[in-house]
Parts: sequence; structure tokens; C-alpha cells
Amino acid sequence: MSSQFSGSSSFSSASSVHFQDASAAHPLSAYGWDDGWAAAFAPYAAQGLLPGRVVRVDRGQCDVVTPRGTLRADTAFVVPRDPMRIVCTGDWAAVDPEGDPRFVRALLPRRTAFVRSTTSQRSEGQVLATNVDHIAICVSLATELDLGRVERFLALAMSSTDGAALLRDGADAADGAAEPVVVLTKADLVPDTTTLSHLVQDVEAVAPGVQVLPVSSATGEGLDVFSAIVSGGTSVLLGVSGAGKSTLANTLLGRDVMEVQAAREVDGKGRHTTTTRNLLVLPFGGVLIDTPGLRGVGLWDAETGVGQVFSEIEELAEHCRFHDCAHLSEPGCAVLAAVE
Repeated sequence: MSSQFSGSSSFSSASSVHFQDASAAHPLSAYGWDDGWAAAFAPYAAQGLLPGRVVRVDRGQCDVVTPRGTLRADTAFVVPRDPMRIVCTGDWAAVDPEGDPRFVRALLPRRTAFVRSTTSQRSEGQVLATNVDHIAICVSLATELDLGRVERFLALAMSSTDGAALLRDGADAADGAAEPVVVLTKADLVPDTTTLSHLVQDVEAVAPGVQVLPVSSATGEGLDVFSAIVSGGTSVLLGVSGAGKSTLANTLLGRDVMEVQAAREVDGKGRHTTTTRNLLVLPFGGVLIDTPGLRGVGLWDAETGVGQVFSEIEELAEHCRFHDCAHLSEPGCAVLAAVE
């Protein structure tokens, strides 16, 4: 998809953003409840349990929004040995209607899961968010673009959302996967539109088929387009500290919900103002998950993500003289020849 940006927008500033309140018939519709979730929950409804979506997770407990409001629930009954099945922000759950404490009794099969590797071992993954429709990779234009980092984040997004990381209980993966979009934040700090256009083109070159959208929470540039993308679904904001995720979230929410701290002028890096993953309802429809800044980009399912992002390299590698070529210094390496 081509990039979209313009010099003006109906969003004039964070303080003047006005949205219509999202409304729906079912109490959980604003959080993404649909007929599919209702069907998956039916066996638990027969047991008298409440449906709910996990909006925040702390050690051993979580906040679950239900038709009766937000409940604090214990996760002791759903703490498996497999870290991929730990309760995560975005999960749909079956919760005790009564009790002190209440317990999460089961998790519904995940449609998508956004996962990164915690170590170099592929088997150890960390689930960052679940049941996500859009992954917004936030990149600050306040500092020099790191295109390699953009590629790694794209590989992470594409490898983590294809069903490979769903609950390992025999449930089938849903069709489709989360759609990535690269959001270039702080576009107002770019001196002119020509420079901004070149920056967008640079990112598009390493993100084929992915929408690249410059935005500014200060001027409102690009926010109409981005709000249309995330409206009606579940979106997660991804990026390093200082990328402008929390500022963007506050602008979309129309109020200061996420704590914001200024990035350092020297390197543009910010502090981890977001320390937990919170699921928040957008006033124009849809929900947003803001994540803590990621220092490292570990690929849990690298084969899938790297294959999609670096497909050109894979095609070149087929012409290397040796099938196990590492593309470093081997004779007859087609990848090195293309680079040179």
C-alpha cells in the first residue's frame, strides 16, 4: 500500500480532538465481542461463568471487563507450565461471577497472538498481546531513521500473528492475521514536506506492501487516517521508548490516560513511561493496547516473519553457489554480489 500524508488534518491538536462515543447493544461490544466469541463462550455460559476481556495483567491477577463491570480476578487456575498460555492483555476469558477472590477459569482460543522471544531459544516466547487486528509500529522522526530496526519490528509483527502462537490446546487458528502499519510519529519536527516525503519513501523501501503513515499529535497530521485504520478493531502500539506511543494513545483517546515523558535530546530515547500493557476503549470505536518500549526485538517465529520482510534476500539466496551459504564471505554468494 502506498503512503498517505498531507500537510493538514481536521485534528488540530490533542486538546481539541472530539469523537463520538462508541455504542453497541452488547455490554462488551465496545471491547470487540462478536458472534464468534459468543459461540466460543457458549460452553462456559452453561456453567454460569461470565465472559470478559483482560484489560490489564499483574503478577497472579488481572483486570477483566465483564457485563457486570471490571472485575479483579485471580489467574491461579490458568497458570500453565507453557509460557505461551499465560493470561495476557487482550485475552477473552471465562470468569467466576461471584467469590472473593474471583478466578479466571478458562481462556477462549486466541485468534492472533503477538509474541517475541525472550532468549535466543525459539521455544521461549513472551506473549505481549492477543486477539489483535492491527499492529502499529511507531517510529519517531525526531531522530535519524534506523531502517534496520524497522525491518526487525516488521519481521516480529509478521511472525507473531499468523496463528503459530495460539493457545496450544488443540484449537484451530483463525483465518487471517494482524495487519502491520508503520506510523512515523513526530512528523511536525521534520523541516519540510520534501524531506518528509523522502523519509516515507525510505521506510516504504524496507516495508513492501505495508502502509507507512506520518502523524503528528501536535498538529493532527495523519490522525484522521490512522483513526480510520484502528477504528472497530483491536490495535497494539509497538516501538522503542521515546517513539511517541503514549502521546499517540492519549491523542486518540482524547484524554491523558498514559503517562508521557520527554525523550532525551541527545539520542531521542525515552524512559519506560508505560510499564504494563493496558487495553483501552477508543471513543470512536475499537480498542488500543499500549505496550512498554522494547529494547530488543527477539523473533519467536523468525522463519515466517523474516521470510515475508526479507523476501528479496530469500530469492537471491536461491542462486548462491552453496546451499548453506551464510552470506558473509563465501565465494559465489548471490546476496553479497547484489549488495556490491
